[in-house]
Amino acid sequence: MRLNYLLLCLPLLLPVHSQAHELQACASTMGELKLMLGEQVFPLKWEETSMDDGKPLVVSIVENNGALYIEFIKTREGLWAESAGVICKAGANLETRFTGEQIRLGPAANWVLRYALRNGGKFTMTKLETGQLRIATSGWSGVFAPRVK
Repeated sequence: MRLNYLLLCLPLLLPVHSQAHELQACASTMGELKLMLGEQVFPLKWEETSMDDGKPLVVSIVENNGALYIEFIKTREGLWAESAGVICKAGANLETRFTGEQIRLGPAANWVLRYALRNGGKFTMTKLETGQLRIATSGWSGVFAPRVK
């Protein structure tokens, strides 16, 4: 009797289990990023438009030694943060996750950012209807426009 009950319940559990292990599309090189994004045009350099100090962050996605990096440079101050890792699709967004060892915080990073990211975290990139990009992490977010320079 228990065996019959188990056999009846097993098909109900399989779809839930297979969805939990669904593969996420990720890229670890520039070629994989272009393939993952398909025909979408996605600039690799962005300039902050939401800053209130007149010193925008410039965000670049680059490949170095076969790995993707996201780099934040604070205008007139230098490195804010840079992180190696993969960029993955997370629904309609892009996301890069990193460990505390993968991120390097520069002299332009304030103590709040240092505290929030010291053990790792993620940057979420959301394309806005205006053609801009919102980049967010723990305790910080900014709006960016494609850099044309």
